[in-house]
Amino acid sequence: MARIANTAEYFDTLADRFLADQAKGVNATIQYTLSGDGGGEWTITIADGGFKGVQTGGVEKPTLNVMMDAAKFVEMANGDLDGRKAFLTRKLKVKGNIALAQKMQKFFPQG
Repeated sequence: MARIANTAEYFDTLADRFLADQAKGVNATIQYTLSGDGGGEWTITIADGGFKGVQTGGVEKPTLNVMMDAAKFVEMANGDLDGRKAFLTRKLKVKGNIALAQKMQKFFPQG
């Protein structure tokens, strides 16, 4: 996977990064709430294992909300920051379906 420079590039190229064979059976709305420079809110929809798109902004009841600093998110997306380590050190916070958060690394791989 190609490295990304910022959050906008990540979400713009997310469809290309998505591994549908790893998301079989997944139906979810995943919201990213990223703070700091380059931050914002993005929502991804996955239906029956297929990537349905990214929208700017949040939703009322996402299946999962991923919250972190935008710069740390870029590090994590590039594989420079391990997601589990980020979670354990509270750089990454998740609200909602924790099992989905763990599975996401398979269909949205780092680096």
